Amino acid sequence: MSDFNRGYPRNVTAGSADMAVDAGLRAFMLGVYNKVALGLVLSAALAFLTGSYPPVRDLMFQVTGSRIGFTPLGMIVAFAPLAILLFSGFVMKSITPRSSGVIYWSIVALIGASMGTVVLLYTGASIATTFLITAVSFGALSLVGYTTKKDLTGFGSFLIMGLVGLVLAMLVNMFLQSSAMMFIINVIGVLIFAGLIAYDTQSLKGTYYQLGGDAQALGVATNYGALNLYLDFINLFRFLLYFMGGSRR
Repeated sequence: MSDFNRGYPRNVTAGSADMAVDAGLRAFMLGVYNKVALGLVLSAALAFLTGSYPPVRDLMFQVTGSRIGFTPLGMIVAFAPLAILLFSGFVMKSITPRSSGVIYWSIVALIGASMGTVVLLYTGASIATTFLITAVSFGALSLVGYTTKKDLTGFGSFLIMGLVGLVLAMLVNMFLQSSAMMFIINVIGVLIFAGLIAYDTQSLKGTYYQLGGDAQALGVATNYGALNLYLDFINLFRFLLYFMGGSRR
């Protein structure tokens, strides 16, 4: 799934605010990481349910030999997160901590349900190994973004442009079905989302200082920040599975 929403404030550079770690920043970042962790647990549970429990699996997926496709309901679930973000961005006039929380948990649940394909395609051991490597990588990259004094704004803008190109390449390859192009897409995908983890972490620090203790705004930023980091994690995990996942089929 592509990176849906990168819309919280980004115009504070690393050098424009005092980046000294304080209790408020630690509490803010801990809230974000806790929400990401809980989101991943929920997604894993729903992926296991939709990929392993036959009555639910058959509602979501069509399994024919080595091919796995979505049923009409599965297609709705897969594309609903994008619809939710478009709706919230264009229709909702004001975002509150509660409404942003509903958006976050709705998207996490829908993505988790659609990831039953991962359970169907890959062995449990390879999924667990890839998840562990993704978690370690996520932690290290987020720590880099949290501690670096270098402004990553330009780097992040480059990554986002690369993400747009990556999505276009994936759409083209849906028709070409080129294995060589798929390999390149997955290599680039790993690099882009690895960089975005560091960039988004630094951006969250800038957001915290920019909002200046506004509790309601920080509540919204916690949810949208968690959403961005959650999506970075999920996409990095999916691209790594291409190289590390052991196929069931």
